[in-house]
Amino acid sequence: MRERGAGGEAGQRAVDALAAEASAKAIRGVAPEAPSPGFAAIDWSKPWFAPFAARGQRWQQAALTGYADLLAEMNADAAQMRQTTGRGQRLAFIAQDDLPSGAAYEAHIASTGCVPTRHNLHDFFNGSMWFAFPRIKAALNARQSAALDALGVGPTRGGVRDMLTLFDENALLFACADPALSAALRGFDWQTLLVGRRDAWGRSCEVRCFGHALLEKLITPFKGCTGHAWIVDVPAAYFEWDAAARDAWLDEAVSAALLGIDALTSRLFAPLPVLGIPGWWPGNESPAFYDDAAVFRAGRRKR
Repeated sequence: MRERGAGGEAGQRAVDALAAEASAKAIRGVAPEAPSPGFAAIDWSKPWFAPFAARGQRWQQAALTGYADLLAEMNADAAQMRQTTGRGQRLAFIAQDDLPSGAAYEAHIASTGCVPTRHNLHDFFNGSMWFAFPRIKAALNARQSAALDALGVGPTRGGVRDMLTLFDENALLFACADPALSAALRGFDWQTLLVGRRDAWGRSCEVRCFGHALLEKLITPFKGCTGHAWIVDVPAAYFEWDAAARDAWLDEAVSAALLGIDALTSRLFAPLPVLGIPGWWPGNESPAFYDDAAVFRAGRRKR
């Protein structure tokens, strides 16, 4: 069911078809589809959403208008950015129903460049990451499609694909210039990381949300919401750069790691409760916030 080498043509067909559909509806006076529940609930002032707000607000308005409008907005950005997927195919977004029957999702993206997308928050945030961290998304897609080529779809994903899926769905990028802070995260030393060295946040370490399922959960944040932190060692100068330069550096470094590490396992992550990140939740201004052992656990290494 794969159409290798057809990504650019398929992407342009998707854009043209969506534009034609939107125009036809306008001419006929057809009312837009009812918005998917949740789009209106995105609060772009929240620190986990704020880095993606510029594009996200445009997409949000399109999503509230209708499914075709969202796909058209996403494809307009894709055409301008000329982004590619894991095997160099031009990125485009298609309706979920356009995924051929029996086709594997990641393999279809790799071979055609077309990302099947539903009218929901989960796929909205997934699409956002193709622009926020394009190299990371392409690296994940390349590894996933290579694993599918080698092992097929099968009843289970296997260890490597499980890890890649976990990254895609739930990862946090923990950028850190101080090895002591990275060690505290790996060692579940919450008092050092989040209380004693609180002043280091923004100067020696910071977090970017990446996982699209995690972003979806953070529409209605709760204390136990935990991401899988991927620790990225950054130079001290990193914290002197603007946000765009930081994101570009992370995109390059993390994508290279994902493509270069043979033994990808979930042990490479460190759990990090999102609402415990300094500055991300008003309640964590009090040190007592971190006394909740059900959330800030001692962890397997302590046990």
